[in-house]
Amino acid sequence: MTLDQLPLGQSAVVTAVGGQGALRRRLLDMGITPKTEVLMRKKAPLGDPVEICLRGYELTLRLEDARSIEIRRVEK
Repeated sequence: MTLDQLPLGQSAVVTAVGGQGALRRRLLDMGITPKTEVLMRKKAPLGDPVEICLRGYELTLRLEDARSIEIRRVEK
């Protein structure tokens, strides 16, 4: 499953960060690393972009970037 498919209010753990070159490096620099827990906070009215919460801060991502992040859902 990828981050763009995570429903609102659900949590997940990042399992892999895809992408290549500058995109992958940018995602890792923003704190999206394997084993990081993320929460889907908001989605724009048309679905793009999405806002996630991780490491104590909110981050907005384009759907295209979110598709390159593999996750595993967490049941609480």
